[in-house]
Amino acid sequence: MNATFHRLYHRLLLSALVAGLLLQGCSQQDSLARIQAEGELRVVTRGGPTTYFLSDNTPGGFEYDLAALMAEDLGVTLVMEPAFSLEEIFSRLRRSEADFAAAGLTLTGERQAEFLDASPYLALTPQVIYRTGKKRPRNIDGLIGRKLVVLAGSSHAASLAALQAERLPELEFEEVDDADSMALLERVDSNEADLAIIDSNEFSVQQSLYPRLEVAFDLGTEQQLVWYLAQDEQNQSLLAYIDEFLGRLQKDGTLERLQTLHFGQSGHVSRVGSHTFAINMRQTLPTYIDLIKQVADEYQLDWTLLAAVAYQESHWDPTATSPTGVRGMMMLTVPTAREMGVEDRLDPLQSLRGGARYLKALKRRLPSDIYEPDRTYMALAAYNIGRGHLEDARVLTERHGGDPHLWKDVMGNLPLLQKGTYYRELRYGYARGLEAVTYVQNIRHYENILQWQELPAQQQTPPAALQAYLPDILKHSRMFAL
Repeated sequence: MNATFHRLYHRLLLSALVAGLLLQGCSQQDSLARIQAEGELRVVTRGGPTTYFLSDNTPGGFEYDLAALMAEDLGVTLVMEPAFSLEEIFSRLRRSEADFAAAGLTLTGERQAEFLDASPYLALTPQVIYRTGKKRPRNIDGLIGRKLVVLAGSSHAASLAALQAERLPELEFEEVDDADSMALLERVDSNEADLAIIDSNEFSVQQSLYPRLEVAFDLGTEQQLVWYLAQDEQNQSLLAYIDEFLGRLQKDGTLERLQTLHFGQSGHVSRVGSHTFAINMRQTLPTYIDLIKQVADEYQLDWTLLAAVAYQESHWDPTATSPTGVRGMMMLTVPTAREMGVEDRLDPLQSLRGGARYLKALKRRLPSDIYEPDRTYMALAAYNIGRGHLEDARVLTERHGGDPHLWKDVMGNLPLLQKGTYYRELRYGYARGLEAVTYVQNIRHYENILQWQELPAQQQTPPAALQAYLPDILKHSRMFAL
């Protein structure tokens, strides 16, 4: 090695030693106090539609939103650090490279013995997934002789290993070294595997990407999701804070709203509808995606939202025409088109611009104390049913003790606009409220699918084997953590 390389090597080694000493000093500080002093909350997670993802460089996912609320509550910056396997998540916790893990992790006795676990925040059920057209297993015995896949290091893998040892020695399964359950569904969908085991919440939000996959049966009882922390005395105050924070979210309804936001819309689209959407996403969307993104950028909308509205309206058909006379990709009426400055409703660019402008106008006209994401949902309902009928539904919501600022509450009252007992006493009268609910929930569903289908391309690739060639002290330095 030449002299320049020697100098560089020793400089790196010295930097790593200093960083290690500083980290060692910080580790003696109460972790909650350290987070507040440093102004940064480090959370290890895994990529996926239910946990953490990036869509057009915008973060999303249930775990992200929950952790972001906590960071906001603490007044610090959230840093989400995706891992590439479940084992990597727990390894980072053991090395204190993250403050806690928020990754859709179930509560198990084995994990409790090694880590601190916070209060449960979501319940789910493990499910066996198969491809329609193939033999459906009805119970555990039906797993024998089938190519079964699970995530390596998951509670499902541990359960199968215990089952294999105690009762079914002939049971075989493959552990896939990945952090995203989508990898399992891909294998079943492509016939590389016969069956997969994933959690109910993850399958419910991803099933529309794989309309040929279905639940064979529930495997075991309901399980709890928790956040995990390193087993360290310095983490006790942080654990107490997390428990109190989650308790507050449970009490004020925020946790339920988050669950509805991420998991509550998938049941509104049929399997046939999901299959049709998947086909259109592959065959039709590529023709118009650049145009949709252009208009979304012009009107500062998420392109996936605009695309979802356009699909709900016309299936991305710029020549669509309804019996009532609405036309074009965004199915504009003549008065709305005139108001929005659209001269040719069948021109896809004009139609998209008119629809985007109209949606923005509806959002702007809503009361200022309706906040996102409820503001967007109510604007979508108004796009379908009209602002007057939406206001009637909000009036009904308040009369029935609900919150007229929350889509969850308003959604429950919109169908009442079809009942004479209610609409006769309202200013704008009868309206197809149930249709408006389905309209909004379908759009939410399509928007999520459009975001999720980008995940494989946006995921980071696992780090190269370069780390294996670094000296041990450099491997454990955060400066060179890969």
